[in-house]
Amino acid sequence: MDWLEAALADLNAMVFASVPVFGVDVTLIVIWLALPMLIFTFWLGFINIRAFPRAIYDLFNTEQDEGAPGQISQFSALTTALSGTVGLGNIAGVAIAIGIGGPGAAFWMFVIGFFAMTVKCMEVTLGMKYRTLNEDGTVRGGPMYSMKNGLAARGWPKFGIILGGIYAFFAMAGAISLVQVNQSYVQVSEVTGFDNAAAYGIILAFLVALVVLGGVRWLGRVTSLLVPLMALVYLAGVFTIIFLNFGELPAALGIIVGDAFSGEAAAGGMLGAFVVGMQRAVYSSEAGVGSAVIAHAQAKTSEPASEGLVALLEPFIDTVIICSLGAIAIVLAGTYQGDADDIAITSQAFAQISSWFPVLLAVAVFLFAYSTLCSWGFYGLQAWGYLVGEGPIRNMIYKIFYVVTIPVGAVLPIQAVINLVDSAFFLMAIPNVIAIYIFAPEIRREIFGYLDRVRKPARAPQQEITS
Repeated sequence: MDWLEAALADLNAMVFASVPVFGVDVTLIVIWLALPMLIFTFWLGFINIRAFPRAIYDLFNTEQDEGAPGQISQFSALTTALSGTVGLGNIAGVAIAIGIGGPGAAFWMFVIGFFAMTVKCMEVTLGMKYRTLNEDGTVRGGPMYSMKNGLAARGWPKFGIILGGIYAFFAMAGAISLVQVNQSYVQVSEVTGFDNAAAYGIILAFLVALVVLGGVRWLGRVTSLLVPLMALVYLAGVFTIIFLNFGELPAALGIIVGDAFSGEAAAGGMLGAFVVGMQRAVYSSEAGVGSAVIAHAQAKTSEPASEGLVALLEPFIDTVIICSLGAIAIVLAGTYQGDADDIAITSQAFAQISSWFPVLLAVAVFLFAYSTLCSWGFYGLQAWGYLVGEGPIRNMIYKIFYVVTIPVGAVLPIQAVINLVDSAFFLMAIPNVIAIYIFAPEIRREIFGYLDRVRKPARAPQQEITS
């Protein structure tokens, strides 16, 4: 198996190939994801600002169209998508950014998270328009269906099937979230003393199975409760740090903003801070990767752009709010100035408040990992269905396989598997961003047309059942 490990290591090196930019290595895949964020935000006239009030309204609008296709509410679709993106990257990612790029990197995470809102809106609008609606009321959706159905409508059916198949293959591999299992076990074991990796993995697998086997409606109900809870648990610790150091808040904000524009950042000066912040924001928001489209495609609405606008709230919550507040807490605590790295920076910041506060962080880490595993189990199932077809037996085969892989992440830090999963995750961005560029004019018409209709109410167009 040495040849396989070597091949996967080569694949990982290829996917994460980097070029030096002002003294900092920048991965090409991050540039691939960041460029459309900037381009389309300007091209759509800062839709992430102009349509923000409408996005809030649509999120909480309980007057659902009874004839609209879909299986869960728009709120549940958002929380399901958030449960996949609000993960350990929000806790460890901001600490990594500050540790490498200095406090100024957090400012650039905020900025890139702002631009990521546009791409998230575009990919979800496209996914909603070309989702597959079955006669039994169920929905199949995601970038693979956007590519298949959308390109078929343009007279390129074979290209759509192939591009969608490539995306689905990478999505199925990327869904195996071994890193989430491994990192959550490390944090939980450190603060609780629980030192049985196998038992932890089995318990986590059992809890995930309860949700994955229950289907998308059960997933929507669980995430509707879990996402607000896990965010509150984490933010409770963050706000406590901010409150106890409130007098230093202006100085901390000054450090973050000043460091972002100074030449004294930890790596590469001002531009180094920008590059590091950009990379972590891209990883955190997952905008352009397309994974969240699978969850949003289940939303009950007749307006594709309505769900697209709701989706733009995702990077706002995930990166702009949660990551930014975490960064402020770390700077206030000053733990980034020590020798710690990764999630240990955040853990030390929590420990300054009380010896039991790292336990609070461990709870948040566990909830983040658990919700991510649940959502990605559903994402992988949809990709599996695209490749091999739908059916109770076929679906159960994947669900069992997915649940069985979870304990592996806690017991064995298999580098070859990690290389495969990480590579597959970011390879999803290649076909997805290509599709966004191809359909950009159509997406723009869909969004602007919806905004015109809600200003002058008219009957919403009904999506047709496709197979």
